[in-house]
Amino acid sequence: MSSTASRQNGTWRNWGGTVSARPAREVTPACVDELAEAVRRAAEDGLRVKAVGSGHSFTSVAATDGVLIRPQLLTGIRTIDREAGTVTVEAGTPLKRLNLALAREGLSLTNMGDIMEQTVSGATATGTHGTGRDSGSIAAQIRGLELVTADGSVLTCSATENPEVFAAARIGLGALGVVTAITFAVEPVFLLHAREEPMPLDRVLAGFDELWAENEHFEFYWFPHTDSTNTKRNNRSAGPERPVGRLAGWYEDEFLSNGVFQAANWVGRAVPAAIPAIARISSRALSARTYTDIPYKVFTSPRRVRFVEMEYAVPREAVVDTLRELKAMVDRSPLRISFPVEVRTAPADDITLSTASGRDSAYIAVHMFRGTPYQAYFTAAERVFTAHEGRPHWGKVHTRDAEYLSRVYPRFAEFTALRNRLDPDRRFGNDYLRRVLGP
Repeated sequence: MSSTASRQNGTWRNWGGTVSARPAREVTPACVDELAEAVRRAAEDGLRVKAVGSGHSFTSVAATDGVLIRPQLLTGIRTIDREAGTVTVEAGTPLKRLNLALAREGLSLTNMGDIMEQTVSGATATGTHGTGRDSGSIAAQIRGLELVTADGSVLTCSATENPEVFAAARIGLGALGVVTAITFAVEPVFLLHAREEPMPLDRVLAGFDELWAENEHFEFYWFPHTDSTNTKRNNRSAGPERPVGRLAGWYEDEFLSNGVFQAANWVGRAVPAAIPAIARISSRALSARTYTDIPYKVFTSPRRVRFVEMEYAVPREAVVDTLRELKAMVDRSPLRISFPVEVRTAPADDITLSTASGRDSAYIAVHMFRGTPYQAYFTAAERVFTAHEGRPHWGKVHTRDAEYLSRVYPRFAEFTALRNRLDPDRRFGNDYLRRVLGP
């Protein structure tokens, strides 16, 4: 086990540049026993403990002034159980590595988010999700997990073993312990047919329920200052496999969606008045396309333009009204928004603090280019979201506290009671958890 100073002169920073911290020490355990020993030693030294993956959260959920656990040596697949349809993977494994390894084994997750840079533990702890009519977040696909608790003991959890911990720890915010391994449900690899095309916003909103019902995975991006969206429908296909061509993929996904979009945001940051015109051009830049490929090549895409993000889950039946109110707010304000608004859905699940816990949900994500003031936009958007009992994504910018969250999560007290039992001394606490869970 290696223990080193944090990078950048002892300062840790997240991917979005919104959070920094100076931990007392940094530990990179090579096995579960070493991680458990690091937790016990931190307790002896009176230090708090947080594990951090790739730093893709925009909140300070993983920040600490104590011991920072880096799980990059805890990677790879432990076991594959084809009969049970599960795979057990070390917690520090990046989603990209997991997806590639599963594909080589002829297996796949049922659903996933749109990026795969996070570690499996970081992605599940904060509720990372994609879009799905019937299939939920990555955490909803967990069938078991292994957790190092505050006293350094190792706890295994599933629907039948420590079920009350399992119900909460799948999206545990790092508040219940350090997850060391996760067992996911998997299935034989399949093909998805993707249909991407522009569509007027009014048409999308008027037909949203139909578009949601007719497609296994539906999402869209609305470009502020325009009436335009880009829609994406993904459905299972019998084939044949017809992936995006290498040249077309480079042109659309790298050159346009990353290179040109980055340049446009630089211009917009320097000259905000130009943003509406840029938005109109951007909304017309991508043409319709269809392709058929294995899941991770359809669900995920490169995201090289850095940004800051807020995302809220609202009841699915409220999404159209919420979008209309968000658009009206942008239209009547002096705000200049260069990033599209992303809309996705998820079915209700049974995870205690999942943003889809107990209700079918729709997600609305707002973004601003990194380095651009975002507070006014996010404050106004948050006011719209909370009017519809919105639940903030745990890893994205928000200002909600325990008092608000206890009202929109029916099982909030269940989670905090479990936290009191597993971590009474708040070994895994930090300022963010104090705000969202209480002292």
